[in-house]
Amino acid sequence: MKIFTLKAGENWILDRIYSNWKQESEHLHTEDPNDADIIWILPTWQWNRFPRHFLSQKTVVVTVHHVVPEKFNEIEFRDRDQYVNHYHVPCDQTRDFIKNYTDKQISVIGYWYDSSFWKPLEKMECRKELGISNDWYVVGSFQRDTEGSDLKSPKLEKGPDLFVNYVKKLNKENLCVLLGGWRRQYVINELNKANINYVYKEMAPLETIKKMYAACDLYVVSSRYEGGPQAVLEAPSMNIPIVSSDVGMASKVLPASCVIDIENSVYFPNDGDVENCSQRVRSYDLNTHVKKYQEMFLNLMKEG
Repeated sequence: MKIFTLKAGENWILDRIYSNWKQESEHLHTEDPNDADIIWILPTWQWNRFPRHFLSQKTVVVTVHHVVPEKFNEIEFRDRDQYVNHYHVPCDQTRDFIKNYTDKQISVIGYWYDSSFWKPLEKMECRKELGISNDWYVVGSFQRDTEGSDLKSPKLEKGPDLFVNYVKKLNKENLCVLLGGWRRQYVINELNKANINYVYKEMAPLETIKKMYAACDLYVVSSRYEGGPQAVLEAPSMNIPIVSSDVGMASKVLPASCVIDIENSVYFPNDGDVENCSQRVRSYDLNTHVKKYQEMFLNLMKEG
């Protein structure tokens, strides 16, 4: 069995997933789609890079990472669904949504993380390298939150409005928000209005992002809709306190104490929470978790 995996080519998380998969599943991987038994469309929105007659001759697996109901395009989904044999989703919420629009089988398998990379670092050393004072209480957020159409409107599914309000409620002296990723204009504007200190590392390389996690006293996921996000794997693996809204994989990875009502609650994870998160996340280690993906593909070929 050979699998051709479509690469997003966007220098973002899906390209990391692609690289991990290729490295760990070299025996299944092919660079030539014509030689493939299975076409794995990892960036869902790029499915039409293949001619339709080609897809109709292959076994096609599509990953649907997350769905924003307000933006869901049923016409496009049903058009693509004609050529899909199997769906993969990372969380129950996505499965529960798309099962209303397809009769194809859906596998729920969460994302992985690379424990050889995402491991604890010394906080003070990382802060020194990043130019962050040890006197600051640092809250991290490393995802885009602004619509690309105008670079000012909030990308509401990512909850940037909820994030800013949450930071305000923390009521911490010497508060500093550490921002990563791209399209952070909305949050930056709101932090400026609130006179909240921030540091922004735009599209930092992974080595820097790892140090950014290590510099945090708290990481906050405020999204309304997610597939993962990767932060619920990466922060716990580095022993960084994290709280998250109940989205994506959060309730599977984090203990109940750390999955909160972002809009109405405030919670500071304790040492027990951090240890609990660190223990729970290990089942998503790349070395073992990738086997669940391999089994999904193998079972698909056996069926048919």
